[in-house]
Amino acid sequence: MNLQLTLISLLFFTSAIAETFKNLDSHPQFPCKPPHFSSYPFCNVSLSIKQRAISLVSLLTLPEKIGQLSNTAASVPRLGIPPYEWWSESLHGLADNGPGVSFNGSISAATSFPQVIVSAASFNRTLWYEIGSAVAVEGRAMYNGGQAGLTFWAPNINVFRDPRWGRGQETPGEDPKVVSEYGVEFVRGFQEKKKRKVLKRRFSDDVDDDRHDDDADGKLMLSACCKHFTAYDLEKWGNFTRYDFNAVVTEQDMEDTYQPPFETCIRDGKASCLMCSYNAVNGVPACAQGDLLQKARVEWGFEGYITSDCDAVATIFAYQGYTKSPEEAVADAIKAGVDINCGTYMLRHTQSAIEQGKVSEELVDRALLNLFAVQLRLGLFDGDPRRGQYGKLGSNDICSSDHRNLALEATRQGIVLLKNDHKLLPLNKNHVSSLAIVGPMANNISNMGGTYTGKPCQRKTLFTELLEYVKKTSYASGCSDVSCDSDTGFGEAVAIAKGADFVIVVAGLDLSQETEDKDRVSLSLPGKQKDLVSHVAAVSKKPVILVLTGGGPVDVTFAKNDPRIGSIIWIGYPGETGGQALAEIIFGDFNPGGRLPTTWYPESFTDVAMSDMHMRANSSRGYPGRTYRFYTGPQVYSFGTGLSYTKFEYKILSAPIRLSLSELLPQQSSHKKQLQHGEELRYLQLDDVIVNSCESLRFNVRVHVSNTGEIDGSHVVMLFSKMPPVLSGVPEKQLIGYDRVHVRSNEMMETVFVIDPCKQLSVANDVGKRVIPLGSHVLFLGDLQHSLSVEF
Repeated sequence: MNLQLTLISLLFFTSAIAETFKNLDSHPQFPCKPPHFSSYPFCNVSLSIKQRAISLVSLLTLPEKIGQLSNTAASVPRLGIPPYEWWSESLHGLADNGPGVSFNGSISAATSFPQVIVSAASFNRTLWYEIGSAVAVEGRAMYNGGQAGLTFWAPNINVFRDPRWGRGQETPGEDPKVVSEYGVEFVRGFQEKKKRKVLKRRFSDDVDDDRHDDDADGKLMLSACCKHFTAYDLEKWGNFTRYDFNAVVTEQDMEDTYQPPFETCIRDGKASCLMCSYNAVNGVPACAQGDLLQKARVEWGFEGYITSDCDAVATIFAYQGYTKSPEEAVADAIKAGVDINCGTYMLRHTQSAIEQGKVSEELVDRALLNLFAVQLRLGLFDGDPRRGQYGKLGSNDICSSDHRNLALEATRQGIVLLKNDHKLLPLNKNHVSSLAIVGPMANNISNMGGTYTGKPCQRKTLFTELLEYVKKTSYASGCSDVSCDSDTGFGEAVAIAKGADFVIVVAGLDLSQETEDKDRVSLSLPGKQKDLVSHVAAVSKKPVILVLTGGGPVDVTFAKNDPRIGSIIWIGYPGETGGQALAEIIFGDFNPGGRLPTTWYPESFTDVAMSDMHMRANSSRGYPGRTYRFYTGPQVYSFGTGLSYTKFEYKILSAPIRLSLSELLPQQSSHKKQLQHGEELRYLQLDDVIVNSCESLRFNVRVHVSNTGEIDGSHVVMLFSKMPPVLSGVPEKQLIGYDRVHVRSNEMMETVFVIDPCKQLSVANDVGKRVIPLGSHVLFLGDLQHSLSVEF
């Protein structure tokens, strides 16, 4: 949302207004203040949320209603309602990208957790929930100090479809199941009133499925927003921008790739906000696509408000040319189901749209009911927040030791060891007399967090933290910045490398290469970074340790195959604790266990058009497909790659070899009639009756995980399946279960995967209907295979 649209410069004017009223005092303004404004029905906590919202809307004039249709909602002084800023950010910690959060007050920092792509690499649902919960605590504390709102626009749950995408770092990766489950856990942790106690076993994924029952009343601690709906994953590429791009998506890909994260975020996560994206989908702007937005409400049970991205209502007319006037754009968005516009477009054009008969006041009322209902669920109209459930949260709850330890644990678990020839790592700090650190990111704190980073509680570089282990540590940038356009600094880097026992080169990406409004054009290391790595490796006494930063995949085939580069570690954007986590892993105080949540492609993948939204490979046009589920080309590193300092082995203790689906079918179903007529069935198409009956066919896959090495460690167990190719577009394989377990040296533990065949063993057909292929499904667990016959 870092807009560069000239047509919405007024947005920044409203942001300035928001900043002004937000810092009027050290406490948030609130409606229903006694004695003059507390007697309205919308202040009566004994009434239902719906009754209170209806009452409030009924008291507003049309201009007052229109004043609510911006992220900076106007005050209604005669009713004692102060202005409200809807736009706050909390992707991986509180951030001041939007006007809702400010660090210009008594609170000047907040915990900076690792970027989402790094936390996702932990494959630990418990960790994701706890991060959401911790960020929410800090969010409420900031609100109490008058420095944040109650509505936050996170998480980003778009699938990381193309490795060049500048915002892929903000997502949980390329697998729809992982993205979906991250979204659910983060939203639940963020929104729930009653938080789970912080678990002591963060090494493992230990989810308590009964922890959400206490929030049945619909009340919220904070509001989370699932974005960007839908098929949004292009910033600027070729002649396309996110403002005018039309994502052409097949029904098949929509059903089993692009939509699942949003459906689960709403159905299971109970998100209270949905953000529609800039792009069009199959010719219709996402914020004007009523069938998609209403599907969320009607089919998925969405109860919340829908906001546009900033200023995605304006782009309907100004960039996409979908309507003939601003009034038509506003009318189409409101009729489609958009409740609020980030920006000023609705403020400026709704009145005339109503006067021209393009939209009714009743539809504006519908939008306001959704908006006020969320504010009421947040307790905004319940009186002084200092006397409420969260009134005691304050500056002591921000940057706490618990939250810093959580951020550290998330970074530890997300860092991925990609190469470790001849067990170069871990280093023994007692046997390392000197260390050389090379690379522009090694001593730079500005981009450690990635996009949507606020003001971290602490600012320490990778170099500073490595100094804690080896006092004789020297540093040379090698390149003046990450773009590395010149080799003038190579001499100094080579000189310090020659004299050190061990050399660590920090290479990769930063926000100058990938960010909002900027996609990459290459998958190689920027500029002359590759040459820097090779020059240093050529003179180093021992094989070099290569540390890679950045969210997007990088083609480091040269380093993977070079024996002079002994280890490769991916740290992504590790947040404020990144240096400590990296040092602990290099020197063996923590055993790495992260796994890549994306496929790392070779540079040749840049020949594929980023604008091509197809997921499935198509050999007839030389199209290799996308993500590990469908990609058929060469890889640098595969999805799920990740090494450890120890060795883990698996044994499948129990799993069915046959699964009959006959009991799912009603007697008069078309499938049974086909069988009665001797017709062969290749797959079972799912419908609501079958899906609701599918619980009876759930089965367990019990697995023993043994640590046969000499070091304790946590390990991500990943269960994949390969379907029989009985219809077009079947995945090469797909993840059906994962679990992070902690196993001590020379011990073993058991984990159980519960498989729902309607979810894990199904795929979308070419018309977007879920089907279960019949025949042999092969389950993969590391090198183990298990055949499961799915039949009638």
